[in-house]
Amino acid sequence: MNADNHQIWDLRFVNMIMDSMAEGVFTMDSQGRVTSWNRAMEKISGYKAAEALGMTCQMLQFDQCVQKGCPTNFMDCGVRKYKKGVSKECALRHKNGHDVAVIKNARPVFNEQGEMEGIVETITDLTEIKRAREEAEEAARRLGEMHEFGNIVGKSQGMMEVFTAIKAAAASDVTVLVTGESGTGKELVAGAIHYHSSRSTGPMVTVNCSALSETLLESELFGHVKGAFTGAIRDRVGRFEQAMDGTIFLDEIAELTPAVQVRLLRVLQEREIERVGESISRKINIRVIAATHKNLLSLVEEGAFRQDLYYRLKVFPIHIPPLRERRRDIPLLVDHFRMEENAKTGKNLEGVGDKAMRKLLEYGWPGNVRELENAVEHAFVLRSSGMIDVDDLPYEIRREAAPEPLPCSDDGPGFRGKITQERLLEALEQSGWNKAEAGRRLGKSRTSIWKYMKKWDIPLRPEEG
Repeated sequence: MNADNHQIWDLRFVNMIMDSMAEGVFTMDSQGRVTSWNRAMEKISGYKAAEALGMTCQMLQFDQCVQKGCPTNFMDCGVRKYKKGVSKECALRHKNGHDVAVIKNARPVFNEQGEMEGIVETITDLTEIKRAREEAEEAARRLGEMHEFGNIVGKSQGMMEVFTAIKAAAASDVTVLVTGESGTGKELVAGAIHYHSSRSTGPMVTVNCSALSETLLESELFGHVKGAFTGAIRDRVGRFEQAMDGTIFLDEIAELTPAVQVRLLRVLQEREIERVGESISRKINIRVIAATHKNLLSLVEEGAFRQDLYYRLKVFPIHIPPLRERRRDIPLLVDHFRMEENAKTGKNLEGVGDKAMRKLLEYGWPGNVRELENAVEHAFVLRSSGMIDVDDLPYEIRREAAPEPLPCSDDGPGFRGKITQERLLEALEQSGWNKAEAGRRLGKSRTSIWKYMKKWDIPLRPEEG
C-alpha cells in the first residue's frame, strides 16, 4: 500500500472514530470554516454534515464562548485571538430553533512552526443530564411538600392524609370542619386551605367562639347598628362582612349558644346575614372553615348542638391526629422549631442529643404540637450552643419514663407471647385506646393490635361498642 493509500485509509479511520463518538466533534480551519462534522454533531445540532461544511460555528449561535457571547467575526474569536482553549457550559441553537444545553470544549491546533492551523471543538449534550437534574429538583420539591404544607410539618401516614385533604379542600369552596385535640394545629390547617385556594387574595378572618359572651359574639360575627343595645354608639361591621371574598375561620365552634347556632345555620344555607338590631339582609361571599376539639356528634346526641348545623359544617371533615399517634413526626417537628428558634434568637443550636430525643419520643404530649414547640423554646432559654440535652427539657418531659410492657409472669419480661382478649383490653384501657401505645405495651405493632381487635370484634373506641 503506497503513501497516498495510507493517507486515505488513515482519514477514513479517523472519520470512523469520530462518527462512533457519543460527543459531537467538529473541526475548523484557520479561517473558521468547518472542515469536519461527525454524526453526533448532526444529532445535537440538527444540521447535516453537508450543511455545516464550509460554514462557521456562528451557525450554532453559542450563547457563551471565551467572551460573553460568540462573536460574529471569526477574527474576533477568543480561541483564535488568545490562542488558548475554552471550556464552557452553555447553549447552542438547534436548527429547529430551540436551545440545547451543552458543554463546549474548544482547543486551538498549531503546526510545527507554532502557527494556529485550526480549532477542534467537542460538544457534550446535557439534555438528559439537565432533565435528570430537573427531575431531582422536582422530587426534592415534592418531598418538601410532603414534609411541610404551609407551616404544618409531618411525614407520618396520618399527616400525609391531612395534606391530601388540605389540597382537595383548597381546590373547592365547600365548608370544612377541622377536628383534633387542642394544640394539634387546626388553625394552621385552616390557613393552609385558605392560602392555597382561589380565595387566597381575600382576607382570612379568625374568630374564637369560646372567647366571647353570646351578645358580644353575635355582634362580633354579624355586626350591629347604632342603638341595637346599650353601648352600641355607632354601626359596626361584623366578621362575616370583613371576610367578604375570603375565608372566615370559626374556632371552637362547639361553644356556640343555641341562638347563635340558628343564625349561623342561616349564613351557611342562604349566604346572607343580618346585623344585630337590623332587619335588612346582606349577601356575603365567604368560605367557612370551622374547628373544634370536642366530639360534635356526641353533642348532637346530647341535644347541645343542632343536628342540621352539624351536617352543614361537616361537608368536608379533616381530622388531625394527636402527636402521640404520629411519633415519627417528632424529630422533624423538633428540627423545624429548632431552626425557627435559631433564626429568632441568633443562636446556633446544632440539634438534639440522643437521650433528649428519646425523652421527646417517649413523652405522651397531652398538649400536642403546641407543647412540643414550647419545649423547644424552653431548651433555647437554657442552652446557648451545641446540642439540646435532657437537662434542657421541661421537668414533666424529663421525669416521664417510657411505658413498661404489661407484666406477664408466664411469658417473662417484655411480653412477646400469645395475646389474649383480656390482656388486649387491659392494654387498650391503660393507653386510652391508643392502638400504637397498646402495641408498645404488648410488644406488638399497631397493625397487629388492629387485627386482634377486628378478630375479637373489639370496637375502635369503647363508646362505639
